[in-house]
Amino acid sequence: MQTDSFSDAELREFYKLKNIAVVGMSKTDGKPANYVPKYLIEQGYNVIPVNPTAPEIMGRKSYQSVSSVPDSVDIVDVFRPSDDVLPVVADAVKKPRIKVVWMQLGIYNEQAEKLAKEKGIKVVYNRCMLEEHRRLFGD
Repeated sequence: MQTDSFSDAELREFYKLKNIAVVGMSKTDGKPANYVPKYLIEQGYNVIPVNPTAPEIMGRKSYQSVSSVPDSVDIVDVFRPSDDVLPVVADAVKKPRIKVVWMQLGIYNEQAEKLAKEKGIKVVYNRCMLEEHRRLFGD
């Protein structure tokens, strides 16, 4: 699987955005969908869990969908199988001012990318937010 074509400078700009809705965030320690958002919280990001099966994760209210988050969202970080990404993005584009859809390592959906880009949203795919942050900013 290929990855997007963003430069390191462009990726650094994305990390200046602070409100990250994590779709598929997990309550289970040891899962990437748990330790990646935990890392982002430790780095000072406002992580908003989006998981319809959990009312709360890491002491934070969890939402059914991105569009139901009352606060501002800058980045939608997706931890869902590639086949499940299109409905996530179709919901997310209903919310104004989202700047980036970030599909985690091993995740890509061409239709979702096209939909997001049509709405002026940048799309990162097949990259881990934790790994890229460490690579770009050190640990």
